[in-house]
Amino acid sequence: MATRLALTTLVVPDYDAGIAFCVDALGLDLIEDSDMGGGKRWVVVGGKDGGRLLLAKAANDAQSAAIGNQTGGRVGFFAHTDDFAGAHARLVEAGVNFHEQPRHESYGTVAVFSDPFGNRWDLIEPKEQGQ
Repeated sequence: MATRLALTTLVVPDYDAGIAFCVDALGLDLIEDSDMGGGKRWVVVGGKDGGRLLLAKAANDAQSAAIGNQTGGRVGFFAHTDDFAGAHARLVEAGVNFHEQPRHESYGTVAVFSDPFGNRWDLIEPKEQGQ
């Protein structure tokens, strides 16, 4: 029996703001947006090759306090691209705050940015195997 990680939750202040960032700025696909009643929605975004986030609207003060600091200030989310320059330009145009200039590491080109809620992400164009 195999187990795989299916979803990771990203707590957001508002479903539509989360969708706007993930789909419009990051370029992920909106996979599901289902009304669960009572103002609750099941919102899933993800990439074509896997990796999915469940966007969960904060429902209480403790959850609201965690928005933007879900990983204690560390980079907690990693977005891979095969066109770093294009993805970087799209994110800058969308108003995303990059904390550094792109840098070249042994694993590829990378830059740290924050989503509109304060969570830190890596934008990475991985090196091809064998380079």
